Amino acid sequence: MKCQRVLTYLRIFGTTMFGVSLLVGISTAYIMGYQFIQTARNHLSFGLYGVILVIHLIIQSLFALLEHRNMRRSLETPIKLNKSLALCIAAYQEDPNYLRKCLVSVKRLTYPGIKVIMVIDGNKDDDLYMMDIFKETMGRDKSATYVWRSNFHSREPGETDEAYAESLQQVTRTVLNNKCVCIMQKWGGKREVMYTAFKALGRSMDYVQVCDSDTMLDPASSVEMVKVLEEDPMVGGVGGDVQILNKYESWISFLSSVRYWMAFNIERACQSYFGCVQCISGPLGMYRNSLLHEFIEDWYNQTFMGSHCSFGDDRHLTNRVLSLGYATKYTARSKCLTETPVTYLRWLNQQTRWSKSYFREWLYNSMWFHKHHLWMTYEAVITGFFPFFLIATAIQLFYQGRLWNILLFLLIVQAVALIKASFASCLRGNIVMVFMSFYSVLYMSSLLPAKMFAIATINKSGWGTSGRKTVVVNFIGLIPISVWFTILFIGIIYTVVLQTKKPFPESEKIVLVIGAVVYASYWVILLTLYTVLINKCGRRKKETHYDMVLDV
Repeated sequence: MKCQRVLTYLRIFGTTMFGVSLLVGISTAYIMGYQFIQTARNHLSFGLYGVILVIHLIIQSLFALLEHRNMRRSLETPIKLNKSLALCIAAYQEDPNYLRKCLVSVKRLTYPGIKVIMVIDGNKDDDLYMMDIFKETMGRDKSATYVWRSNFHSREPGETDEAYAESLQQVTRTVLNNKCVCIMQKWGGKREVMYTAFKALGRSMDYVQVCDSDTMLDPASSVEMVKVLEEDPMVGGVGGDVQILNKYESWISFLSSVRYWMAFNIERACQSYFGCVQCISGPLGMYRNSLLHEFIEDWYNQTFMGSHCSFGDDRHLTNRVLSLGYATKYTARSKCLTETPVTYLRWLNQQTRWSKSYFREWLYNSMWFHKHHLWMTYEAVITGFFPFFLIATAIQLFYQGRLWNILLFLLIVQAVALIKASFASCLRGNIVMVFMSFYSVLYMSSLLPAKMFAIATINKSGWGTSGRKTVVVNFIGLIPISVWFTILFIGIIYTVVLQTKKPFPESEKIVLVIGAVVYASYWVILLTLYTVLINKCGRRKKETHYDMVLDV
């Protein structure tokens, strides 16, 4: 016991030193600005910091490929599908069309004997349509329903202790004694909804799958995730490949679709190779029920800076599994389609909420680095601090008083994005991933300042996005965007003023013209391809209900 404690302390010390050394090394490389290659008048250069980023992308891609190979090998592993499984669906002001699609896909799941529980966040008359859709789709004779005026943490005003205790028992009995259950309860947020399903199930199930009410599940999705949990008892949770249901509805939803593929099939596939997936997404995830009940109260009662946490439920659930020393995995063989925002403002609010949970959970996650592979520490440092280095680079180049530096920055951003997108196209076998390079503009112009805004308002709680039945427009997300554009615009004006006050070398003019032509040509070619391949093809595929088809 004493020896084990010493080993734990040594791992904590070693992991901490590794993380600190990595951060110091990267910061030093960035500040020193050491250049391996440098042309005359600094038109082009390639430094130590750039080498570090290139190596990171290569290593990440390599391990992602290895994990995909492991996924293909898992097909040969026979398992018995005799473990009990419950699917928990969280619903909040859902679009009726999406909810029907979700429930139809649930009925098609091939896992034998699966229990389905849908909990609706809200018990007003305006929320009844979701319960009606549940009964209509799952079968009125097969569905058990209960309208609960309270929830596990908030009573209906005036409700007696006896009445409340009886309602708790009624919820539990309804869930345990029926195969298809729909509960409407007092509004409390998504975490409250998930807590109700977990708590009512108790320890009656072996595995618990989570799903959102805007998600269409592939028939084999549950089976494939169970396979991963069955293969290794030290895997505590597993997530699947989340694709976009409405990807052709707008340019925002389309770019989100290619970004999702990159995030899951490269970034999370790499994390999965080392057993440390940082977030098992809410639309498609599965956990060992025995683990859930070891931390369900701590998970629900999570606080940060004195405030109860009401977002980042899925990321914190994943972190709780990692905190117990269990691995978290990803399998591309389990798939689903989910709705994503189609308007810029709603997407921005969603990304701000996700960024808040990312930075908050980064701090919590750091306490368990020592329980997992060093890759978890390495990637946390790289991805956690990258936005700050990128902001510093942009501001530095925009205020150096040289137009070529600004243009070079824009060219490099798109070149790196195009290289990553080309690799993704080869891996996926689909040229559509080339448009992933567009996402870099969205990242630089919107997501980067949104991350800083998320840090500044990290203790502010809320759903972050509205329900899909009634979309509420929130303009507060535009504040950091406006500040960021103002900073960059002033930098451009400052640079133009400085350049006009001194002689402009002929060689500089030539380089600027060539760079501008290359940059403009890139946008003309890619936008033309987008208009022809995506806009037109997208409209045809929407008409033939392409959103019902999963990419294989």
